[in-house]
Amino acid sequence: MNGSVATGAATARTLTGMRVDEARSHLLTRDQLTLAGLSDRGIERELGAKTLVRVRPGSYVTSDAWNPAFAESRHLHAVVATADRLGPQSDAVAVLTSAAVLHELPLWKCRLDRVHLASPHCNGQTRRGVDASARHRITVPPTDIVRIGGIRCSSLARTVADLLRHLDATRGLAVVDAALRAVAWDELRRTYDHDQAESLRSSIAERLPAGARGVRRARMVLALGDGRSASAGESVSRMLLVQLGFAPPRLQVAVPGPLGNDYFVDFGLDDANAWGEYDGTVKYIDPAMRGPADDLTDVLLHEKQREDWIRGTTQRRYGRWGTAHLALGALRTRLASFHIHPPR
Repeated sequence: MNGSVATGAATARTLTGMRVDEARSHLLTRDQLTLAGLSDRGIERELGAKTLVRVRPGSYVTSDAWNPAFAESRHLHAVVATADRLGPQSDAVAVLTSAAVLHELPLWKCRLDRVHLASPHCNGQTRRGVDASARHRITVPPTDIVRIGGIRCSSLARTVADLLRHLDATRGLAVVDAALRAVAWDELRRTYDHDQAESLRSSIAERLPAGARGVRRARMVLALGDGRSASAGESVSRMLLVQLGFAPPRLQVAVPGPLGNDYFVDFGLDDANAWGEYDGTVKYIDPAMRGPADDLTDVLLHEKQREDWIRGTTQRRYGRWGTAHLALGALRTRLASFHIHPPR
Protein backbone atom coordinates (compact mmCIF):
# COMPACT_ATOMS: atom_id res chain seq x y z
CA MET A 1 0.00 0.00 0.00
CA ASN A 2 1.36 3.39 -0.94
CA GLY A 3 0.01 5.25 2.10
CA SER A 4 1.99 8.33 3.05
CA VAL A 5 2.88 8.86 6.68
CA ALA A 6 3.17 12.59 6.05
CA THR A 7 -0.48 13.04 5.18
CA GLY A 8 -1.65 11.52 8.42
CA ALA A 9 -4.88 10.35 6.79
CA ALA A 10 -6.08 6.88 7.60
CA THR A 11 -6.24 4.79 4.45
CA ALA A 12 -8.58 2.04 5.60
CA ARG A 13 -12.00 2.08 7.16
CA THR A 14 -12.20 0.24 10.45
CA LEU A 15 -15.15 -1.59 11.92
CA THR A 16 -15.49 1.09 14.56
CA GLY A 17 -14.63 3.95 12.23
CA MET A 18 -16.84 6.45 10.47
CA ARG A 19 -15.62 9.04 8.01
CA VAL A 20 -16.03 12.75 8.61
CA ASP A 21 -18.35 13.29 5.65
CA GLU A 22 -20.65 10.53 6.90
CA ALA A 23 -20.77 11.99 10.41
CA ARG A 24 -21.32 15.48 9.01
CA SER A 25 -24.24 14.23 6.90
CA HIS A 26 -25.96 13.05 10.09
CA LEU A 27 -25.67 16.38 11.90
CA LEU A 28 -28.70 18.65 11.89
CA THR A 29 -28.59 22.28 13.00
CA ARG A 30 -31.42 24.06 14.78
CA ASP A 31 -32.02 26.07 11.61
CA GLN A 32 -32.40 22.90 9.56
CA LEU A 33 -34.86 21.48 12.06
CA THR A 34 -36.81 24.75 12.02
CA LEU A 35 -37.02 24.65 8.23
CA ALA A 36 -38.25 21.07 8.54
CA GLY A 37 -41.15 22.37 10.59
CA LEU A 38 -39.96 21.87 14.16
CA SER A 39 -40.39 24.70 16.65
CA ASP A 40 -38.13 25.04 19.70
CA ARG A 41 -40.81 23.25 21.69
CA GLY A 42 -41.00 20.59 18.98
CA ILE A 43 -37.26 20.04 19.18
CA GLU A 44 -37.47 19.63 22.94
CA ARG A 45 -40.35 17.20 22.48
CA GLU A 46 -38.29 15.09 20.05
CA LEU A 47 -35.37 15.12 22.50
CA GLY A 48 -37.68 13.99 25.28
CA ALA A 49 -39.01 11.19 23.10
CA LYS A 50 -35.41 10.17 22.31
CA THR A 51 -36.01 10.35 18.57
CA LEU A 52 -33.46 13.18 18.45
CA VAL A 53 -30.12 13.46 20.27
CA ARG A 54 -28.37 16.74 21.11
CA VAL A 55 -24.69 16.21 20.26
CA ARG A 56 -23.47 19.76 20.86
CA PRO A 57 -25.37 23.01 21.49
CA GLY A 58 -27.33 23.61 18.28
CA SER A 59 -26.28 20.28 16.72
CA TYR A 60 -28.47 17.19 16.66
CA VAL A 61 -28.54 13.65 15.29
CA THR A 62 -31.54 11.40 14.81
CA SER A 63 -31.70 8.38 17.07
CA ASP A 64 -31.69 6.15 13.97
CA ALA A 65 -28.15 7.34 13.21
CA TRP A 66 -27.01 7.61 16.82
CA ASN A 67 -28.18 4.44 18.53
CA PRO A 68 -26.32 1.86 16.38
CA ALA A 69 -23.10 3.91 16.29
CA PHE A 70 -19.94 2.76 18.07
CA ALA A 71 -18.54 4.99 20.82
CA GLU A 72 -15.81 6.24 18.48
CA SER A 73 -18.40 7.23 15.87
CA ARG A 74 -20.48 9.07 18.46
CA HIS A 75 -17.42 11.00 19.54
CA LEU A 76 -16.66 11.81 15.92
CA HIS A 77 -20.07 13.49 15.64
CA ALA A 78 -19.14 15.69 18.59
CA VAL A 79 -15.73 16.52 17.09
CA VAL A 80 -17.22 17.43 13.71
CA ALA A 81 -19.97 19.54 15.29
CA THR A 82 -17.42 21.39 17.43
CA ALA A 83 -15.01 22.01 14.56
CA ASP A 84 -17.76 23.19 12.22
CA ARG A 85 -19.03 25.60 14.83
CA LEU A 86 -15.52 27.04 15.38
CA GLY A 87 -15.13 27.54 11.62
CA PRO A 88 -12.16 27.23 9.23
CA GLN A 89 -10.36 30.28 10.64
CA SER A 90 -9.90 28.77 14.09
CA ASP A 91 -6.38 27.77 15.08
CA ALA A 92 -7.67 24.97 17.31
CA VAL A 93 -6.35 21.48 16.57
CA ALA A 94 -8.14 18.27 17.53
CA VAL A 95 -5.77 16.12 19.56
CA LEU A 96 -5.65 12.90 21.58
CA THR A 97 -8.85 10.84 21.35
CA SER A 98 -10.55 13.52 19.25
CA ALA A 99 -7.79 13.26 16.64
CA ALA A 100 -7.89 9.47 16.90
CA VAL A 101 -11.51 9.26 15.74
CA LEU A 102 -10.67 11.47 12.76
CA HIS A 103 -7.94 8.98 11.85
CA GLU A 104 -10.44 6.12 12.44
CA LEU A 105 -8.39 4.57 15.23
CA PRO A 106 -10.09 2.27 17.75
CA LEU A 107 -10.33 3.53 21.31
CA TRP A 108 -10.92 0.39 23.33
CA LYS A 109 -13.00 1.32 26.41
CA CYS A 110 -11.51 4.82 26.43
CA ARG A 111 -13.17 7.82 28.03
CA LEU A 112 -14.82 9.77 25.22
CA ASP A 113 -16.90 12.30 27.09
CA ARG A 114 -15.14 15.47 25.91
CA VAL A 115 -13.65 16.97 22.76
CA HIS A 116 -9.90 17.61 23.05
CA LEU A 117 -8.60 20.76 21.37
CA ALA A 118 -5.12 22.28 21.43
CA SER A 119 -4.05 25.84 20.68
CA PRO A 120 -1.56 28.34 22.09
CA HIS A 121 -4.62 30.54 22.70
CA CYS A 122 -6.71 27.92 24.52
CA ASN A 123 -7.51 28.76 28.12
CA GLY A 124 -6.57 25.35 29.49
CA GLN A 125 -10.04 24.90 30.95
CA THR A 126 -12.37 21.93 30.87
CA ARG A 127 -16.03 22.36 30.01
CA ARG A 128 -18.73 19.99 31.17
CA GLY A 129 -22.21 19.15 29.99
CA VAL A 130 -23.39 18.93 26.40
CA ASP A 131 -20.46 21.12 25.30
CA ALA A 132 -17.87 19.06 27.20
CA SER A 133 -14.35 19.80 26.03
CA ALA A 134 -10.76 19.97 27.20
CA ARG A 135 -8.89 22.95 25.78
CA HIS A 136 -5.16 22.38 26.02
CA ARG A 137 -2.77 25.32 25.86
CA ILE A 138 -0.34 23.51 23.58
CA THR A 139 1.29 24.51 20.32
CA VAL A 140 1.22 21.64 17.84
CA PRO A 141 4.02 22.10 15.27
CA PRO A 142 2.74 22.87 11.75
CA THR A 143 4.48 19.71 10.50
CA ASP A 144 2.28 17.71 12.86
CA ILE A 145 -1.02 19.24 11.73
CA VAL A 146 -3.15 17.70 8.98
CA ARG A 147 -6.70 18.22 7.76
CA ILE A 148 -9.20 15.38 7.58
CA GLY A 149 -12.57 16.32 6.15
CA GLY A 150 -11.54 19.95 6.51
CA ILE A 151 -10.86 19.58 10.25
CA ARG A 152 -7.43 20.41 11.67
CA CYS A 153 -6.01 17.64 13.80
CA SER A 154 -2.69 16.21 14.92
CA SER A 155 -1.01 13.92 12.38
CA LEU A 156 -1.28 10.16 12.63
CA ALA A 157 2.21 9.80 14.11
CA ARG A 158 1.70 12.65 16.60
CA THR A 159 -1.74 11.35 17.61
CA VAL A 160 -0.44 7.84 18.32
CA ALA A 161 2.60 9.19 20.21
CA ASP A 162 0.38 11.39 22.39
CA LEU A 163 -2.08 8.58 23.12
CA LEU A 164 0.65 6.07 23.96
CA ARG A 165 1.77 8.29 26.81
CA HIS A 166 -1.74 8.53 28.26
CA LEU A 167 -3.24 5.07 27.67
CA ASP A 168 -2.40 1.82 29.39
CA ALA A 169 -0.50 -0.82 27.43
CA THR A 170 -3.58 -2.73 26.28
CA ARG A 171 -5.47 0.26 24.88
CA GLY A 172 -2.24 1.71 23.50
CA LEU A 173 -1.44 -1.45 21.53
CA ALA A 174 -4.87 -1.35 19.87
CA VAL A 175 -4.13 2.20 18.70
CA VAL A 176 -0.62 1.38 17.43
CA ASP A 177 -1.76 -1.74 15.59
CA ALA A 178 -4.57 0.12 13.83
CA ALA A 179 -2.28 2.96 12.79
CA LEU A 180 0.28 0.57 11.34
CA ARG A 181 -2.46 -1.36 9.58
CA ALA A 182 -3.79 1.84 8.02
CA VAL A 183 -0.51 2.54 6.24
CA ALA A 184 0.89 -0.95 5.69
CA TRP A 185 -1.86 -3.54 5.22
CA ASP A 186 -3.38 -4.31 1.82
CA GLU A 187 -6.65 -6.13 2.50
CA LEU A 188 -7.17 -7.17 -1.12
CA ARG A 189 -3.76 -8.81 -1.49
CA ARG A 190 -3.37 -9.69 2.19
CA THR A 191 0.13 -8.25 2.15
CA TYR A 192 1.95 -6.18 4.73
CA ASP A 193 4.37 -3.42 3.75
CA HIS A 194 7.07 -3.63 6.43
CA ASP A 195 8.87 -0.53 5.12
CA GLN A 196 5.74 1.60 5.49
CA ALA A 197 5.11 0.17 8.93
CA GLU A 198 8.64 0.86 10.11
CA SER A 199 8.54 4.37 8.66
CA LEU A 200 5.46 5.17 10.73
CA ARG A 201 6.90 3.45 13.80
CA SER A 202 10.01 5.64 13.52
CA SER A 203 7.90 8.77 13.13
CA ILE A 204 5.93 7.88 16.26
CA ALA A 205 9.12 7.19 18.22
CA GLU A 206 10.56 10.57 17.22
CA ARG A 207 7.54 12.25 18.81
CA LEU A 208 7.95 10.59 22.19
CA PRO A 209 9.76 13.17 24.35
CA ALA A 210 12.73 11.71 26.22
CA GLY A 211 12.17 11.40 29.93
CA ALA A 212 8.51 12.42 29.84
CA ARG A 213 5.92 10.59 31.88
CA GLY A 214 4.68 7.40 30.24
CA VAL A 215 7.38 7.30 27.56
CA ARG A 216 9.08 4.11 28.77
CA ARG A 217 5.81 2.17 28.56
CA ALA A 218 4.97 3.88 25.27
CA ARG A 219 8.21 2.68 23.67
CA MET A 220 7.62 -0.89 24.84
CA VAL A 221 4.10 -0.90 23.42
CA LEU A 222 5.26 0.71 20.18
CA ALA A 223 7.83 -2.06 19.72
CA LEU A 224 5.05 -4.67 19.99
CA GLY A 225 2.85 -2.95 17.42
CA ASP A 226 1.92 -4.96 14.34
CA GLY A 227 -0.50 -3.84 11.62
CA ARG A 228 -1.44 -7.39 10.77
CA SER A 229 -3.72 -7.34 13.80
CA ALA A 230 -7.19 -7.10 12.25
CA SER A 231 -9.16 -5.57 15.12
CA ALA A 232 -8.92 -3.95 18.53
CA GLY A 233 -10.05 -7.26 20.03
CA GLU A 234 -7.08 -9.03 18.45
CA SER A 235 -4.71 -6.33 19.72
CA VAL A 236 -6.07 -6.57 23.25
CA SER A 237 -5.82 -10.36 23.02
CA ARG A 238 -2.17 -10.16 21.99
CA MET A 239 -1.23 -7.93 24.90
CA LEU A 240 -3.02 -10.25 27.31
CA LEU A 241 -1.27 -13.29 25.82
CA VAL A 242 2.11 -11.64 26.37
CA GLN A 243 1.14 -10.66 29.92
CA LEU A 244 0.06 -14.26 30.58
CA GLY A 245 3.56 -15.46 29.65
CA PHE A 246 3.26 -16.48 26.00
CA ALA A 247 5.87 -15.27 23.54
CA PRO A 248 4.56 -12.59 21.12
CA PRO A 249 2.47 -14.71 18.74
CA ARG A 250 2.71 -14.77 14.98
CA LEU A 251 -0.26 -13.02 13.38
CA GLN A 252 -2.50 -14.01 10.47
CA VAL A 253 -0.59 -17.27 9.98
CA ALA A 254 -1.26 -19.00 6.65
CA VAL A 255 -2.12 -22.71 6.84
CA PRO A 256 -2.44 -24.55 3.48
CA GLY A 257 -6.06 -25.55 2.87
CA PRO A 258 -7.53 -28.60 1.14
CA LEU A 259 -8.03 -26.99 -2.29
CA GLY A 260 -4.75 -25.15 -2.71
CA ASN A 261 -6.09 -22.18 -0.79
CA ASP A 262 -4.77 -20.80 2.48
CA TYR A 263 -6.60 -20.59 5.77
CA PHE A 264 -5.48 -17.77 8.05
CA VAL A 265 -5.32 -18.11 11.83
CA ASP A 266 -5.25 -15.07 14.10
CA PHE A 267 -2.46 -16.25 16.43
CA GLY A 268 0.34 -18.74 16.16
CA LEU A 269 1.19 -19.62 19.77
CA ASP A 270 4.37 -21.40 18.76
CA ASP A 271 5.83 -21.74 22.24
CA ALA A 272 2.67 -23.60 23.30
CA ASN A 273 2.31 -25.56 20.03
CA ALA A 274 -1.18 -24.11 19.63
CA TRP A 275 -3.37 -21.81 17.56
CA GLY A 276 -5.54 -19.03 18.89
CA GLU A 277 -8.54 -17.26 17.40
CA TYR A 278 -10.34 -14.17 18.64
CA ASP A 279 -13.99 -14.30 17.61
CA GLY A 280 -15.70 -10.95 17.59
CA THR A 281 -19.45 -11.12 17.10
CA VAL A 282 -19.46 -8.68 14.16
CA LYS A 283 -18.28 -11.22 11.61
CA TYR A 284 -21.29 -13.39 12.45
CA ILE A 285 -24.06 -10.82 12.93
CA ASP A 286 -23.10 -8.30 10.24
CA PRO A 287 -24.01 -9.63 6.75
CA ALA A 288 -21.37 -7.35 5.20
CA MET A 289 -18.66 -9.23 7.11
CA ARG A 290 -19.74 -12.76 6.23
CA GLY A 291 -18.28 -12.83 2.75
CA PRO A 292 -20.00 -14.63 -0.13
CA ALA A 293 -22.05 -16.86 2.19
CA ASP A 294 -24.93 -14.80 3.47
CA ASP A 295 -26.47 -17.55 5.59
CA LEU A 296 -25.27 -17.73 9.19
CA THR A 297 -25.55 -21.52 9.21
CA ASP A 298 -23.22 -21.73 6.21
CA VAL A 299 -20.73 -19.40 7.90
CA LEU A 300 -20.67 -21.48 11.09
CA LEU A 301 -20.35 -24.74 9.11
CA HIS A 302 -17.44 -23.29 7.14
CA GLU A 303 -15.73 -22.22 10.38
CA LYS A 304 -16.15 -25.72 11.81
CA GLN A 305 -14.69 -27.35 8.69
CA ARG A 306 -11.84 -24.85 8.63
CA GLU A 307 -10.93 -25.45 12.27
CA ASP A 308 -11.10 -29.23 11.91
CA TRP A 309 -8.79 -29.09 8.90
CA ILE A 310 -6.24 -26.88 10.67
CA ARG A 311 -6.24 -28.97 13.84
CA GLY A 312 -6.03 -32.21 11.89
CA THR A 313 -3.23 -31.22 9.53
CA THR A 314 -1.06 -29.36 12.06
CA GLN A 315 -1.74 -31.52 15.14
CA ARG A 316 -1.94 -28.40 17.27
CA ARG A 317 -4.47 -27.44 19.91
CA TYR A 318 -6.89 -24.76 18.78
CA GLY A 319 -8.38 -22.25 21.21
CA ARG A 320 -11.13 -19.70 20.59
CA TRP A 321 -12.23 -16.80 22.75
CA GLY A 322 -14.42 -13.72 22.49
CA THR A 323 -14.84 -10.26 23.93
CA ALA A 324 -16.15 -11.66 27.22
CA HIS A 325 -12.74 -13.30 27.80
CA LEU A 326 -10.62 -10.17 27.31
CA ALA A 327 -9.28 -9.98 30.85
CA LEU A 328 -6.23 -11.78 32.24
CA GLY A 329 -8.06 -14.25 34.47
CA ALA A 330 -10.85 -14.92 32.00
CA LEU A 331 -8.48 -15.53 29.09
CA ARG A 332 -6.24 -17.79 31.19
CA THR A 333 -9.25 -19.89 32.19
CA ARG A 334 -10.59 -19.98 28.63
CA LEU A 335 -7.27 -21.15 27.19
CA ALA A 336 -6.90 -23.78 29.92
CA SER A 337 -10.24 -25.25 28.83
CA PHE A 338 -8.53 -26.00 25.49
CA HIS A 339 -5.46 -27.39 27.35
CA ILE A 340 -3.41 -24.38 26.23
CA HIS A 341 -1.05 -23.02 28.90
CA PRO A 342 1.73 -20.44 28.84
CA PRO A 343 5.11 -22.17 28.95
CA ARG A 344 6.47 -19.70 31.50
